[in-house]
Amino acid sequence: MKFSDLDLHSSLQDSVEKLGYVEATPIQEATMPHVLEGHDVAGLAQTGTGKTAAFLLPIMERIVRARLNPEQLNDEEKAKRTARMFPDWRSNQFVLVLVPTRELCDQVYESAMKFRGETGLRAVSIYGGVSYDKQKEGLRDGVEFVIATPGRLIDLYKENLVDLKQVRAIIFDEADRMFDMGFKDDMKFILQRVPKERQFLVFSATLNLDVMNTAYQFGANPVEVNVSRDQAKADNVDDKIFHVGQEEKGPHILSLLNVHKPRQTIVFSNFKMNVPRIAQFLTDNGHPAVGISSLMTQSQRTRVMEQFKGESENNILVATDVAARGLDIKGVDMVVNYELPDDPENYVHRIGRTGRAGEKGIAFSLVSDRDVDALTRVEQYLKHKLPSDYLEEGQLVKEFKAMQSDRGSRGGGSRDGGGRGGDRGGRGESRSGGGGGRGGRSEGRPPRKGGDRPERAPRAETVGAEGAEGEVAGAVRAEGGRPPRGDRKPRGEGGQPRREGQAPRAERTEGARKEATPRP
Repeated sequence: MKFSDLDLHSSLQDSVEKLGYVEATPIQEATMPHVLEGHDVAGLAQTGTGKTAAFLLPIMERIVRARLNPEQLNDEEKAKRTARMFPDWRSNQFVLVLVPTRELCDQVYESAMKFRGETGLRAVSIYGGVSYDKQKEGLRDGVEFVIATPGRLIDLYKENLVDLKQVRAIIFDEADRMFDMGFKDDMKFILQRVPKERQFLVFSATLNLDVMNTAYQFGANPVEVNVSRDQAKADNVDDKIFHVGQEEKGPHILSLLNVHKPRQTIVFSNFKMNVPRIAQFLTDNGHPAVGISSLMTQSQRTRVMEQFKGESENNILVATDVAARGLDIKGVDMVVNYELPDDPENYVHRIGRTGRAGEKGIAFSLVSDRDVDALTRVEQYLKHKLPSDYLEEGQLVKEFKAMQSDRGSRGGGSRDGGGRGGDRGGRGESRSGGGGGRGGRSEGRPPRKGGDRPERAPRAETVGAEGAEGEVAGAVRAEGGRPPRGDRKPRGEGGQPRREGQAPRAERTEGARKEATPRP
């Protein structure tokens, strides 16, 4: 399908043509006609397949048609306006787009600014980690699009700066990421406060029961659009694995960079403490790289992304899954997995960073014996074996400056440590056996004293809200963990409710003291 087949308003059609959009992608072709007709949609599509345009353009068309004066239209234009417009659209109403991360928030905002052309449509991006002032100003001036992360939007709602009763359409972009990052309650809080008569669009890169349940709970018989992961990447991304030893991963990245000479590359690691280590290794060996993780402040993240996206020589980004969520970087032609992710869905997200918008991309995963279990999970999820490859003898880099000590592959930080914890620095199955667990003892080795204790391995990045709102809190709600102590709410103030008849902690403690029998 061509964009011209949609017969958009001339102002939007001119914008589409200036941007060079001719052929619609599969997700756009499957989604846009339903959105134009006002239907609710639940769409499954990998990132980088054009879903932002799939929801922004038809929603803009509906607003533009609603704002036309019917007295100035011929009969054909009147009929088209009636078929597509938001009925009874008022100037104080708006469309709400919810996204999981501040980077994606800015990217959707930038797309909206590009697509709007000469329509005069306005938008504001709302997320944490920055000043409220500009966001408040945008809301006061009035906008047609509010693009927000859930946490900051709720903050502004509670300050009466956002009237959710004026929402005419609500869009969840990367909804699976929002559920993974612990925003389920926030999403329901928002959905329960917008009008029931509104259009609801939800998009996800992976099939997630939470996403589909939400779509059916709050949507009106949503049209299901499924652009499968195989369809989304098969023609664009050539993904392969390399079976290597743990110590061979560094030189293999150097070799792949030399062989393929990519314009831009993203290297993924499971450990945020490994990010600067890998970036420094690449830089020391003639491949300037920058790293990004949730340990960084918003200003640091912004500066790193400007370096990577700009004309500087830093054309390699080392990142974790949390830090890379929502990044829409054009021109990435190679992705390298330094370790395979624990969650196979993240594999799809990672390789989706290349091969975007119809461009060709390559993705390589470095698989050591510690990645075998993760490889099995990925292949089961994809329902096919990943093809393996190898480098010729003459392609291997043999002389290089060594990488700093691989702390993430020793002690409890490795998968072969066994037991619960694996890559997250958990204990191994036994305290003997050297590497397993947190500094487990070797057989016959005397216990260490005080300062001889080894440093703990770095923990893998957790799927927490820090990647979304800039709060470096290490939230682990998505994996059943507890929030940091300072972030826990007191009982009775939104925290865990007391059991019926249970007294406050202070009263129970005082009562226990009174009843305690004095020691002789």
